[in-house]
Amino acid sequence: MVSPSSLLIRQARILLPSGEFLQGDVLIAGGTIREISPSIADAQASQIIDATGLTLLPGVIDPQVHFREPGLEHKEDLATASRACARGGVTSFLEMPNTRPLTTTQAALDDKLARAAQKSLVNYGFFIGATAEILPDLLTAHPTCGIKVFMGSMHGALLLDQEDVLDKIFSQGDRLIAVHAEDQARIAQRRQQFAGNLDPAIHSIIQDNQAALNATQLALKLSTKYQRRLHILHMSTAEEAELLRQDKPNWVTAEVTPQHLLLNTSAYEKIGSFAKMNPPLRSPHDQEVLWQALLDGVIDFIATDHAPHTLAEKGQAEEVPISTPSEISSADTVFLEPANVPSGMPGVETALPLMLTQAMQGKCTVAQVANWMSANVAKAYKISNKGAIAVGYDADLVLVDLNHYHEVLRSELQTKCGWSPFEGWNLTGWPVVTMVNGQIAFERGQFFDHVRGKPLQFG
Repeated sequence: MVSPSSLLIRQARILLPSGEFLQGDVLIAGGTIREISPSIADAQASQIIDATGLTLLPGVIDPQVHFREPGLEHKEDLATASRACARGGVTSFLEMPNTRPLTTTQAALDDKLARAAQKSLVNYGFFIGATAEILPDLLTAHPTCGIKVFMGSMHGALLLDQEDVLDKIFSQGDRLIAVHAEDQARIAQRRQQFAGNLDPAIHSIIQDNQAALNATQLALKLSTKYQRRLHILHMSTAEEAELLRQDKPNWVTAEVTPQHLLLNTSAYEKIGSFAKMNPPLRSPHDQEVLWQALLDGVIDFIATDHAPHTLAEKGQAEEVPISTPSEISSADTVFLEPANVPSGMPGVETALPLMLTQAMQGKCTVAQVANWMSANVAKAYKISNKGAIAVGYDADLVLVDLNHYHEVLRSELQTKCGWSPFEGWNLTGWPVVTMVNGQIAFERGQFFDHVRGKPLQFG
């Protein structure tokens, strides 16, 4: 009997787990992949997608996003963010705890899960945040992908910048600990040193490479002391990459963002406050070393760190459109004092086409992009049956067009903040169809808002 939810993808260029491509068909039923073959009879499916000329990839699992709900919905919410995910080929996300209220208790986690069940087009998981109090739910809250520790670039209860407190966190339990590694004491000292400097680029000088290295060294020290599973978020410096290259325990993983690979400190002149994020953009040399570390497997995967702020918060005049990278000048941008501009940029809509464009330019391969954005993430967070196109796996899939280039346009963005640091970039590999658990969530510009993702399970 044919399942009413069965779906047949015909004549796609299918990326297999081996890294090889197969020209053929994929049959989906009950939300899972049932068959992969050069040809499958049409009669086996209730819905057919003609994928001629398109490449089928596993859906992106974005392991670090800030979707702002609850408490900061003027920047983003789970509905707008998950639409942005679907447009960008992101079929699952892991979201951070710095919402209002903070996600530090089972009740707060349950609230996020309930909100996502009502609103999210894609699959979802949430970190629990560590505080100096070491609340009991830190070790028992379920389901959660891990513990988030802000070693710097944070204020309030989530800031953990004392080694004795961090030692207690690392010594208890066995959950994955994901760290934002920056040395808060060094940042505070340098903020005083450079107070009053109105150049947006001062952000990368205040929160310098040494601040990142100091914190990463401490996290590695504590992880080694307790052999505790550690993940280093958004690694940004050559020094950190070389540190891991020299000695990376098998229980440690690291990620990098597209913006740290593709933007550097020259972006401040071009896009002003849109370039401000934590950790900051670095030098071209840092970019080169990060790329090599990613290619060599020293860095394990890619995350967007999608962290939207409104145009007004970024000090950008809403009526003034961003120009293309070649046209823009500092005169196009309205600057607030750098210290008053929040750090962060959106990314879920553009990450996959950004990286696939790099693949088409010969910087890496399409198979490597899929490993960095899907398979390796699923492995690191122990998310079963996701991250690959294989029989028995969940049908979280994206069909992309690698033969067509299209600019990043503000008018097409689904993120509520309404801007991108990559506006005007001409990219290939834009998703044509995004499928979540075998359901079409996005197809050729149309969203299917009745689709709902599922809570991810870990381990």
